[in-house]
Amino acid sequence: MNERRTFNTPFREPWNAPIHHILKAIDNHMALYLQYRDPWHLQQAAMLRNYLRELKAYIHKKEGK
Repeated sequence: MNERRTFNTPFREPWNAPIHHILKAIDNHMALYLQYRDPWHLQQAAMLRNYLRELKAYIHKKEGK
């Protein structure tokens, strides 16, 4: 198993699956952007990235980091 994927905390655990799904959604938006060049997909990927940054900052804050 990848070392960076083995770290978990009780607070972080329920967020792992949603984070994974959001990362897949970003990948899908980027693939569609590259296929169709529709800027809407870039905007949605950027919005999701921002949400993940904020969510991860929140998780770190709650974990006392």
